Amino acid sequence: MSVTQQFNTTMSMGRLTLNMLLSFAQFEREVTGERIRDKIAASKQKGLWKGGLPPLGYDVQDRRLVVNVSEADTVRHIYRRYAILKSVRALKEELDSDGFVSKARIDRFDRATGGMALARGALYLMLQNRIYRGEIVHKENSYPGLHEAIIDEVLWDEVQAALTENRVERVTRSTATAPSLLAGLVYDGSGERMSPTHANKKGTRYRYYVSQSLMKCGRPRASEAACRVPAADIEAIVQDRICALLMDEAAVFEAAGSATVAVAKSLIVNAADLARCWPGLLAPTKRAILHVLVERVDVRPESVDVVVRPAVLPHVVKPDLDVRRLPTSPDGPTSVLSVPARLRRTGMETKLLIQGASGPLHRQADRSLLRLLAQARRFSNLIMSGAGMTVAELAAKVGVSRSYFTRVFRLSFLAPEITAAILQGRQPAELTANKLMLAGQLTPTWLAQRGQLGLK
Repeated sequence: MSVTQQFNTTMSMGRLTLNMLLSFAQFEREVTGERIRDKIAASKQKGLWKGGLPPLGYDVQDRRLVVNVSEADTVRHIYRRYAILKSVRALKEELDSDGFVSKARIDRFDRATGGMALARGALYLMLQNRIYRGEIVHKENSYPGLHEAIIDEVLWDEVQAALTENRVERVTRSTATAPSLLAGLVYDGSGERMSPTHANKKGTRYRYYVSQSLMKCGRPRASEAACRVPAADIEAIVQDRICALLMDEAAVFEAAGSATVAVAKSLIVNAADLARCWPGLLAPTKRAILHVLVERVDVRPESVDVVVRPAVLPHVVKPDLDVRRLPTSPDGPTSVLSVPARLRRTGMETKLLIQGASGPLHRQADRSLLRLLAQARRFSNLIMSGAGMTVAELAAKVGVSRSYFTRVFRLSFLAPEITAAILQGRQPAELTANKLMLAGQLTPTWLAQRGQLGLK
């Protein structure tokens, strides 16, 4: 018989009695829940494993975590490779290529699960799982566990520092140190959107635009046209082409449409002024102008196609431009400005090079080359002040091999014009740190060095 049948709930006394009984029942449930939560918290404070699926690297025996030796080696390998690569995306691609998979399990219905490629999300969680440090986590606190640690403190701290430094943040904000000027505008050859991302290596930030499928699925399952383009290169190409458009009097005059000759001439002057002062504009202003003037940027195998809205030019070349008053939904006919360019591997980097250009894109000096030149100067000073020490002794003093010391020292005899070009970032893209190191003995004639290094 139900409670409602025992009491006449149409009467006030019946309703009061029913509510009191229900309140006591709720109280009992809450007390039971609190006791269970307190027991779990107390058990975890003692370092006990409280059930659930054990992570890769551990098995459960007698309600305790025990190390699975083969899986533990996999976990250590994953941590060590991330400490070197400092990129979960690159780590996933490598693990997929090497055939590493998630923990294989048999559920209570004898069904096999797991044994699949490790997802990026799972890798992030694994790299932050304090269980591998021999700890048990409860809410925001961690306690020494009764199980053996797999990852030592040094490797753990190195990985956590890399994760903190390389934590992905949105760089499309106008307040970012280096905002992605073309965020939302770049597409690969298959029409797939390319998103801005970055990586940190030895304290240096490298920005890229990456195809969505490459970010989500990795290289093996990405589309054929998926690619990763250095952000500085693609942004330099687009900005150079936009400035060329602003300096093109015929194109600007055509954009003036039916305006009077006087208005058209003023538009041409203003456009040229904007092109000349473009390098000095703040990044948020550049980004606002580009997002109004450019409809999209297509990165194709042999070209970069910039789709522009010429009719917007009168709005963006005003001397007293206020970016807050630019059209929010620009429309009108478009035209394609195509720049012959292709991705090319140069040393350890991939760069977007303009085909047939007399020189490389405007870019910052190559840090790898700068480090080599600095080392060459340092090694040269050591030899000059070595007080009779041999090359082997000097190499040991700075912690490098004799062969490396000798190859770097030779670079102190590099032609001044080549050194100046490297310092100013004007060297051809083919001149990489790897190429310099493999050049061998440099010829004493500075003019001949250009031919030795394959320069024109």
